[in-house]
Amino acid sequence: MNRTTRTLSATSFLSAVSISLVMAVALRGLSRAEDRDRGDVPGWVMITLMSAVLVAGLLALAAPALEGLFDQAIEKVGQ
Repeated sequence: MNRTTRTLSATSFLSAVSISLVMAVALRGLSRAEDRDRGDVPGWVMITLMSAVLVAGLLALAAPALEGLFDQAIEKVGQ
């Protein structure tokens, strides 16, 4: 894995973590009356954030293989 890929992976992970922290703080500040009206928003936020972190992790693991496939495709087109 080259340096750019590692930097992008780390950036993606840090972005997902910072978004989750901001959302947790924002949702924590709501009053109990507002809690009843918003339904299961915290659950959906957690599902969305966990999915984003999972995708970022899989991308970090699969990046070298995807780069190899891309390079092979470009070589075949260039021939």
